[in-house]
Amino acid sequence: MEINFIFKVAAIGIIVAILNIVLSKSGREDQAMLTTLAGLIVVLMMLVPKISELFSTVKSLFSL
Repeated sequence: MEINFIFKVAAIGIIVAILNIVLSKSGREDQAMLTTLAGLIVVLMMLVPKISELFSTVKSLFSL
């Protein structure tokens, strides 16, 4: 796995955490929750191809 990918996921997590804190402090808990949910969806969409790649590597390793 590339280190750039890990940095991208970490950057998204930091940005979402900051936005969540700012929105919660300003009384917009609903928008804070939606921001967190959107960040989670973005990270999951980034992870799906990597998981698929992992499964294909394991499949080829064991000749399945």
